[in-house]
Amino acid sequence: MYLKNGIEEIQKTHINKWVMEERKISKLERISTESDPGIIVDGWVMKPVDFEEGKKYPAILNIHGGPKSAFGEVFFHEMQYWAGKGYVVFFCNLRGSNVKDNAYSDIRGKYGAVDYKDIMCFTDEVLKKCPYIDEKRLGVTGGSYGGYMTNWIIGHTDRFKAAVSQRSISNWISKFNTTDIGYYWVEDQNKATPWSDVNKLWDHSPVKYADKVKTPTLFIHADEDYRCYFAEGIQMFTALKYHNVESKFCIFKGENHELSRSGKPINRIGRLKEITEWFDLHLKV
Repeated sequence: MYLKNGIEEIQKTHINKWVMEERKISKLERISTESDPGIIVDGWVMKPVDFEEGKKYPAILNIHGGPKSAFGEVFFHEMQYWAGKGYVVFFCNLRGSNVKDNAYSDIRGKYGAVDYKDIMCFTDEVLKKCPYIDEKRLGVTGGSYGGYMTNWIIGHTDRFKAAVSQRSISNWISKFNTTDIGYYWVEDQNKATPWSDVNKLWDHSPVKYADKVKTPTLFIHADEDYRCYFAEGIQMFTALKYHNVESKFCIFKGENHELSRSGKPINRIGRLKEITEWFDLHLKV
């Protein structure tokens, strides 16, 4: 708690003092890059807490949900946890994020296009400015829209050695009829319905490109998630299995779309454990 006296802020409580004494926190370093002319993508990099000069580290790209959401310079427990486990963590506010003007945040009809380009450009910039990252040991993860982008990424590049797709979207055709977000949402976001332009929905669906995937992928869903039904994850998981790609499906019962934020503590811990063990298995070799 802080007491504000004019422009002066005086800290009155220190309830997290023990954390700072017993734990290590990674500081954020800001990185920006120009994706398209005049389009500046802002993001951050977190070094491992026991960073050593001259050492190469695996790295995890984290993608936020939304897409009208945003990352910022706040404490994010799971990314601090990965930094504590020896990973570089990087993340950005790609187009679609609610951080600039309406033009920047509006990607309707362009899912998997400008947003994908922003992420790849940002990844390139991070690798250029952070030579301590082992580019052969990159992981990618995200939830909801971030899960959609994870599914999209693995179908369009094999630069990531492991992926974790959470509460994701894989098929806009099936999602049209199976989401509590509203019957209007898929049409609004993709400028098409299964009756007006089924090919457009299919073109923007990650499962269409599942035959191109080479990345070992873990899928995490909750059985009471009516925003992104676990059938979305099952479709992508099954497609990868069909094409002989290493994959795993993990479902948390009694949880919903908010698993990572307000799920039962034992399941939130279990989720983070599954993600970290998957990356450990594939990136720490």
